[in-house]
Amino acid sequence: MPQSLVKNYLHIVFSTKYRQKLIDSAIEDELYMYLGGIANNLGCIPIKIGGYQDHVHMLCLLSKNITLATLMSKLKANSSKWMKTKGEAYRNFYWQNGYAAFSVKASEVDVVIKYIARQKEHHSRKTFQDEFRAYMVSNKIEFDERYVWD
Repeated sequence: MPQSLVKNYLHIVFSTKYRQKLIDSAIEDELYMYLGGIANNLGCIPIKIGGYQDHVHMLCLLSKNITLATLMSKLKANSSKWMKTKGEAYRNFYWQNGYAAFSVKASEVDVVIKYIARQKEHHSRKTFQDEFRAYMVSNKIEFDERYVWD
């Protein structure tokens, strides 16, 4: 085939270090736009970004020219540095080391968009840890909780 045809939708989830509730209403929209700008500059088209006080969900198209690991490294490093410039409340802002990423079928993109949009409502009933466990189980990913939450 003389060309590369790629369309990889990814639902990415990552948390603040120790799940500190540092993503507050004063910064969340600006943070999500900043993350979207980083992704876009890397050729990874952001579709929906949202989250709650201690974590972020991002639905994006992964560029054919970048690895997931590189995307995550750039997203987390650059946004963490940026957050530290936004005031004293964010001076000790860090992301947790790991992340989770799930492939999304094109026919399920709208479902994921709605899910991300309803994070505040969703987390009034379910903790991030419970949400994360459910994603691991539904995606048949084996994990050891001793290494997930630090």
